[in-house]
Amino acid sequence: MEPITFRALLNERLAQVLRRNERVNARLRHVNGIPDDWEERAVLLGDEEVLEGLDADARAEISAIRTALRRIDEGTYGSCARCGAPVGEARLRALPFALTCVVCAAG
Repeated sequence: MEPITFRALLNERLAQVLRRNERVNARLRHVNGIPDDWEERAVLLGDEEVLEGLDADARAEISAIRTALRRIDEGTYGSCARCGAPVGEARLRALPFALTCVVCAAG
């Protein structure tokens, strides 16, 4: 698969993650004051913790996708960032923002 095809996949995935993360952040911004009832407080704080985790995961994926897009521009996409070997098309199809080959990822 050509880098241009991966660019399209990465841009599509980036748009999806950005939309999802905007919804997560909107919910985080609308968390009201902490209720007096301890059970309600526990649920609210648990929900907030889950949302913060989703936000952190999305930010990491956004960063990885942007790095992959930059590597396409630089002509280094598809080469392992550690050893320089090909990452492999199967790995890139499964994880288009993979920076390392299977051997380096395992080690």
